Amino acid sequence: MPAIATTDTAVQTARSKYRWVVLSVIVLVYMLAAADRANIGIALPYIQKEFGATNAQAGLLVSAFFLFYSLGQIPAGFLLSRVGVRLVAPVSIGLTSVVTLLIGTAHNFGLLKIYRSALGIAEAALPLSMLSTINRWFPAREKGLATGAFLSAAKMGAVIAPPIGAALIMFDGWRTMFFAFAIPGILMALIWWWLVPNDPRSGQRVNEAEATYIEDQTKSETGVARVHKNFGALDKLLRYKHTTPLATSRSVFASWNIWGCGLGYLLMTGVVNVLLAWLPKYLGEVKHFELMQIGFVASLPFAGGVLGNIVGGWLSDTVLDRRRKPTMMISAVATCLMMVALVYAPNDLLSVSLLLFGTGFLLNIGYSSFSVYSMGVTTRTTYPVAASLVNSAGQAGGAMAPLITGMLLDSYSWTAVFLFLGACSLAALMFVLTIHEPVDLSEQQAAR
Repeated sequence: MPAIATTDTAVQTARSKYRWVVLSVIVLVYMLAAADRANIGIALPYIQKEFGATNAQAGLLVSAFFLFYSLGQIPAGFLLSRVGVRLVAPVSIGLTSVVTLLIGTAHNFGLLKIYRSALGIAEAALPLSMLSTINRWFPAREKGLATGAFLSAAKMGAVIAPPIGAALIMFDGWRTMFFAFAIPGILMALIWWWLVPNDPRSGQRVNEAEATYIEDQTKSETGVARVHKNFGALDKLLRYKHTTPLATSRSVFASWNIWGCGLGYLLMTGVVNVLLAWLPKYLGEVKHFELMQIGFVASLPFAGGVLGNIVGGWLSDTVLDRRRKPTMMISAVATCLMMVALVYAPNDLLSVSLLLFGTGFLLNIGYSSFSVYSMGVTTRTTYPVAASLVNSAGQAGGAMAPLITGMLLDSYSWTAVFLFLGACSLAALMFVLTIHEPVDLSEQQAAR
């Protein structure tokens, strides 16, 4: 026994940790991409003023990105399954930067809509590339945390975009803001190509011990089969059961588990994107904050979201024994309550700041679980297709909700907007309740 323990310790010591370098690149790239899409919020009042756009037209401008982002998901999923991440991801990163620069050159509202649509197409392959990379580079016991870190990058992008964007607008106008945001992506495309291979075994910086650890899907590090925790009544509510891995694209498209997850994600992404695009306008028109105050406060839901994604990933991986539905349900219920709280939010800076930070934290506790869930019911080959379907649904919600918000503002008020978002959260809960929780997310990956 002592000899075995010594050997295990030696293996642990010898194992490289390059997957965390890969995750760091993913986080940095997605943070920059998220900033490229989030900067429209701080620029929107100035764009409306320059082009004389109504709220509904502004909502359409925001939604144009998410509509084409949604439409690009499924083609991108099939492209990734055929070509691989190493080629698709850098091209997508570079195109995102080019189109961001073009937005700053637009001199009429029609061109702005075209460029925002093109941004959606350019960026469509990015989240799927990163989720596929996580699926290949991390063992099941770490996928929730890794996905939470990945999705927290989107929130970090939304954290940095408003204050930096506000400073750039004050310095030289909204066009300069887009020019500045376009620059880092070109460098990151080259870094991805250099540092992130398609899978661990094709990377020279990964040793055999780490590659074996990543591929170990059904046993714990001690070589003993994992014992599942029993949560009793909660498992009945979750519909916790063995599921057959979806081994073909046809089975993915026929699975209610995938569709139910996607529809829930559609509704929750709608809430996120309304906050992303419309919150600066709300803070200026309703709360009467100054521009730099708006830049700071508008970033707080996404600062809370960074923490929420990471805590939620850890919670579902460890405390909940890789169950993903509970955190989805927590987010749906809590978000509904927070939308009602925003209706009665006071006007002072501190209260609004704390409320928005809490909203972002609770909304994102289960946000990463919508992406991780599909890993547990598919194989590694079919996961990109399932992820593209779920993400396509999510971004469809991201396209519709900002447009509906603009229409509600033209006809009603912000109270109607927050009640609409609360209703979306409750509807998401209903869809999540209808899908199964797979018994062991790691076992589903055994079929390749």
